[in-house]
Parts: sequence; C-alpha cells; structure tokens
Amino acid sequence: MASLNVYSVLVVLFLTYGPVMATKENDYIIKENNCETKMGLPCVLEAFTTIFKTGSISNKCYGKLVVLGKVCHSALIKRTLENPLFKDLNPVIIIAKSIQTWNNCLALIDSPSPFA
Repeated sequence: MASLNVYSVLVVLFLTYGPVMATKENDYIIKENNCETKMGLPCVLEAFTTIFKTGSISNKCYGKLVVLGKVCHSALIKRTLENPLFKDLNPVIIIAKSIQTWNNCLALIDSPSPFA
C-alpha cells in the first residue's frame, strides 16, 4: 500500500512540475543558442505559417531555417506549443508538420543545384 502512495505522489509531482521543467529547458536552449536572433522576421513568419497554419517556405528561408539548426527549431516549436494561446492546436499534428518542414529544408539544401 505504501508503494501505491509513493507512486501517486510521483505522478502528481510529474504532472505538476513536468510542464514547468519542459518550459525552462526550452527557454534555456533558446537563450544559450541565441535561437531568437538567428532568423529574420520574414522567415520566422513563413516558417510559423507553414507549421502552425497553411503555407510554404521560400528557398531563402529554407536555408535560414537550416542555419538556425534542429535544436533551435525544435525548442522554438515546443515553446510555442506551451503558450496558452495555442492550447487548442493538436501538438501531434504540429510536431509532424515541424518535422516535415525540417526534412523538406534538408532535402532542398542537400539537392544538387541545377546551375552547378
């Protein structure tokens, strides 16, 4: 019976502090990697619209997203999903669109130029 109580306490602690720890971790990653300063506003808006709504990213912004890096890209997406303004969005769909967008960027960057 005591183990059930310990388990219950651990579950409550995880549910209470888990999201707070995740937010702090993403904020730390974003700050340490200067993620918010690596892309200009036009490319940020293109990426945001593509992932959180419907849109497409220009080739120029694909390159800037790759320079931003996967760590920053993931941390920014996760932090945005933690924002109460986006609570009605399905995180599974957003993460899938984020991964698809990242993979599209890599495929475009890795493909040979027709002008080479």
